[in-house]
Amino acid sequence: MRAIRFDEFGGPEVLRLVESEVPAPGPGEVSIDVAYVGVNFADLKARSVGYRVEALPFVPGLELSGRVRALGAGVEGLAVGQEVAAMTEGGAYADVALAPAVTVFPLPAGVSLRTAATLPTVLPTAHALIHEVGRLQAGESVLVQGAAGGVGTVAGQLARLAGAGAVYGVVSSGAKADYARKHGYDDAFLTDTFDADVLRATGGRGVDLVLDPVGGETLRRGLESLALFGRLVSYGNASGEAAWKVGQDELYGRGRSVSGFSILGLAAGDPEALRVIADRALRLATSGAVELPVTAEYALEEAAGAHELMESRTSTGKLLLRVS
Repeated sequence: MRAIRFDEFGGPEVLRLVESEVPAPGPGEVSIDVAYVGVNFADLKARSVGYRVEALPFVPGLELSGRVRALGAGVEGLAVGQEVAAMTEGGAYADVALAPAVTVFPLPAGVSLRTAATLPTVLPTAHALIHEVGRLQAGESVLVQGAAGGVGTVAGQLARLAGAGAVYGVVSSGAKADYARKHGYDDAFLTDTFDADVLRATGGRGVDLVLDPVGGETLRRGLESLALFGRLVSYGNASGEAAWKVGQDELYGRGRSVSGFSILGLAAGDPEALRVIADRALRLATSGAVELPVTAEYALEEAAGAHELMESRTSTGKLLLRVS
């Protein structure tokens, strides 16, 4: 079978198309004939700095859609040939991939394989950020960093569905600001000035909830953008800056709180909780209430091009690899 692999860390050029053995599922696993793969920022970090890479060589890819090829011992509730979406621990950039059965989700009627590849990590992540972790209440305001990306596109729509009083996004360009406004955001601010813009838009009050995948100084500025009793959820460190630390001085005076979330961490630590969140999120996808546009699609052998586009920070929505 074909697979995209890297044998060393580096830029997109280290991604190579190779021939590999077809993997067989072990106990509790499912093998899947891959149709589409979702490209995520975590894939870029794996390739460039070894994020969640236990050993080289490594085949990246954390989410996919396709058809069940074979079932490992003890797997129930799935059938060979069934159309599914799945989260993996790597290895999705291939003709055939393995996934733990607990993170394989049968596709509801009406969801295509192409659409399904956009859902396994993005939609549950956005749902958890707005609901389970962020606990957004009707009438509250929310600020979302990376509003034009995959999670950001969905988070804005979910916040609107939850009855948010105002939904603001942070983006890196005017074009991305226009995109965000078309997907549920009342307004979108540029990265350099977002904290001042938030205070201006809220009359100095700040927002009730900030969602931050960037970390570093951006997280600090987001914390200062919170209203009295506001909450910040950190779910990434795209900036690559030193891990943030928040103490009494930042939190006590205005009753602020900081939480964290990782969809991959939840998959590893409590996959059943992930399944509950994913089921809720997938129902929204089938209802048509949430849309995640596929803005670019590459063939499997063009994976380096997809990485180059995402690293350029000009992409919006979701990027896919077409496998079969």
